[in-house]
Amino acid sequence: MDLRQNILACIVMISIAWSCGTAKKKDNMQSEKISAKEILGNSEYLAISYGGYRQDSRKIQPTIEQLKEDMKLLSAMGVRLLRTYNVQLPHATNVVKAISELKKEDPNFEMYVMLGAWIDCKNAWTDMEPDHNVESEQNADEIARAAEVAKKYPDIVKIIAVGNEAMVKWAASYYVQPGVILKWVKHLQKLKAKGELPKDLWITSSDDFSSWGGGDPEYHVEDLNQLIKAVDFISMHSYPMHNTHYNPEFWGVFDGEENLSKKEQIEAAMKRSLAFSKSQYDSVKNYMKSVGANKPIHIGETGWASMDNHLYGAEGSKATDEYKEGLYYKLVRDWTNENGITCFYFEAFDEPWKDAQNPEGSENFFGLFTNDGQAKFPLWSLVDSGVFEGLSRAGKTVEKTHNGDVEKLLEMSFDPPFKEKIEVAQ
Repeated sequence: MDLRQNILACIVMISIAWSCGTAKKKDNMQSEKISAKEILGNSEYLAISYGGYRQDSRKIQPTIEQLKEDMKLLSAMGVRLLRTYNVQLPHATNVVKAISELKKEDPNFEMYVMLGAWIDCKNAWTDMEPDHNVESEQNADEIARAAEVAKKYPDIVKIIAVGNEAMVKWAASYYVQPGVILKWVKHLQKLKAKGELPKDLWITSSDDFSSWGGGDPEYHVEDLNQLIKAVDFISMHSYPMHNTHYNPEFWGVFDGEENLSKKEQIEAAMKRSLAFSKSQYDSVKNYMKSVGANKPIHIGETGWASMDNHLYGAEGSKATDEYKEGLYYKLVRDWTNENGITCFYFEAFDEPWKDAQNPEGSENFFGLFTNDGQAKFPLWSLVDSGVFEGLSRAGKTVEKTHNGDVEKLLEMSFDPPFKEKIEVAQ
């Protein structure tokens, strides 16, 4: 090769390198430009609640490589928006770092985060009596951590959620009054206004439908009304699965359904379960309008466990099995996608730490994937289509649970109880 050829080769290599660098820079710029407003309500950006914990204790944090493994699986199923819960532990920050590394490795990789900041009352999680009228001294540091991550990764963190079920009064260990959430939402909105946080970053709180005014009138206080006006959107939770025990007005085999097949009885009960969630969504919407606000409302959490040995299982409402989980997932995704509602489905993977003292408790089994990465019934069609080919979790390739035998799965599922035999829980 003569000198001229050497020079030409160098020019070509430099040009290719420059083009690649420009493409990556352009891609990062596009990620920074896209806003929560454009992502939320867009069915092209499926959302999910994510905790990557694989052991029975959160003391064992997932590694960056394990998180990247999960991100690839979720991306393959069309998920583009994750929800995390706190910044006290390394997990959420590491999730953002894992996404950042994947974006550098592949400029086409796209994933965004709703970053949760955990909020507590004074004396929460201690031997002392929780003081629900005073907030924890740790809240300020948690908000500062969340703001710092959002500021450092504007191309990934698009939303900050102040608190998780932090206002609902059944969260007796830690709930706070709406004024505390309002205080921190206003604080973050001021940081945006001053240019200390990205102006397109959206701020919300993620809480039970009742906390947003959709339930008991005791929640209808002025601070809640002001909070609704201060957030960029409402992130509400709805769990018909839990209500199959606590409020089973929609659950079971109704009059006229006695002679239906087991499959038809289950389908009828699951359709009513979705209708129950829709009614809670509408109740929040109605309350929001009653206080003179008009904000987008999205589903911060809803889900259905595939197993339980207590209130929702064989000895209880007979709601929790993998077949019903699959039906609920499809119903709720179809409803939200068709109506411009983002649904942070709960959740991506089973997490054994949630109820470590009771390995068969429902809290451990809300995942669409098992803990070792097997695809539950809701995802079987994706396995068939080959989207997980070449991907794995914990060294195992993704396969369908129960060998993909839907008839066996239906046979294993619980018959819904007859309506007249259901007792409302006290």
